[in-house]
Amino acid sequence: MKVLHTADWHLGQRFVGGHERTEEHRHFLEWLVQTVREQQIEVLVMAGDVFDTGSPSNQALELYYSFLLQMRDTGCRDVVLVGGNHDSPATLNAPARLLRHLRVHVIGCVPDCFDDQVLVIDNAQGRPGLVICAVPFLRDRDVRLSVPGESAEEREARIKQGIADHYARLAELETVWQLKAAGLPVLATGHLYAAGGSPSDSERTIHVGNLGQVTAEHFPTVFDYVALGHLHRPQRVGGREHIRYSGAPIALSFSEIDYPKEVVLLEFTPNGLTINSLPVPGVRRLVRFHGNLDEVLTQLTTYDNTDYPLPAWADVEIRSELSQLEVAEQLLKVIEALDRGQLQVLNRRHFRVAAPRLLGQEEEPLTRSLHDFTEREVFVQRLEAEPEEDRPELLRTFDELLEGM
Repeated sequence: MKVLHTADWHLGQRFVGGHERTEEHRHFLEWLVQTVREQQIEVLVMAGDVFDTGSPSNQALELYYSFLLQMRDTGCRDVVLVGGNHDSPATLNAPARLLRHLRVHVIGCVPDCFDDQVLVIDNAQGRPGLVICAVPFLRDRDVRLSVPGESAEEREARIKQGIADHYARLAELETVWQLKAAGLPVLATGHLYAAGGSPSDSERTIHVGNLGQVTAEHFPTVFDYVALGHLHRPQRVGGREHIRYSGAPIALSFSEIDYPKEVVLLEFTPNGLTINSLPVPGVRRLVRFHGNLDEVLTQLTTYDNTDYPLPAWADVEIRSELSQLEVAEQLLKVIEALDRGQLQVLNRRHFRVAAPRLLGQEEEPLTRSLHDFTEREVFVQRLEAEPEEDRPELLRTFDELLEGM
């Protein structure tokens, strides 16, 4: 049986400044449908964070339902989706009974009947071919009882043990071990932060401080493969080939620009499990231009976006001896001349560095970045370029504006 593991779509995510990601997600889902068709995938497993928020936009919902409809024409018999920490269980579970008729299995949260997490998937001959323990994101109430007065370390240990116990309980279910003994492979899902994983800036902290709740040893050996979500970098847990994060299909922050984007192809045969990664093509680049003023301006003006249909989004950081105003004037002049169909600057920062000191010269106080200033301080600096007689009135008007915000 051929299975595809993906996770962390974050449909509906808005980037820096509220920029939409709809076209990027649409392209990914269209590619995913085509890949499922070409690779003759029989089961698609999505390990959580279908949406970016618990109240997804209409556009995000449209992408989701359109994708599920398109999957009917691919030859993929079953789709399994579990909830992540970004997902609303109610939103995911609301159409679950209807979607079951399309062989789409949705587990938004731990069900009232524990055994309902176990799905027996038929093969092409209509006989049981794969067991999936569809475990969603485990919230505190799912894995531990509140204990008054416990320390942070005790809470962490209790959560870790609760997650381990949840998987152990699944492994001990009669349905699971009997079908395993009969030769069926067993796949488990999870949406969690495993110890030793490499996070980015865009994963929310889950449980107690994201300290790494479980290790590879916490997953019972009955599981032939563990499909994980939550961390956006594709990676193995504890060096185990069969316990993996597939990663997010698009970069969700500038900290993820160097992450490979992929889905994981699994093929279960009588001889064992074969695992391969399939790269996800991108339609938009996230780029960082960091350096001194001349370096950054050169990078901006020479950037080539030829291979991408959508304009690149840039994060700019300049370190310069010049004042904030001098840097801003030169930078904005270049930005305004850019082709916005090719490159758009979403973030820009200036760190003012002290000029080299001459012998005997007193050290200048450390300068601050733009983020260290209040709005009013920035505006006062900007007023230095205006006629002195106009500054008081402009400042009063600005103060009125601030009060109304």
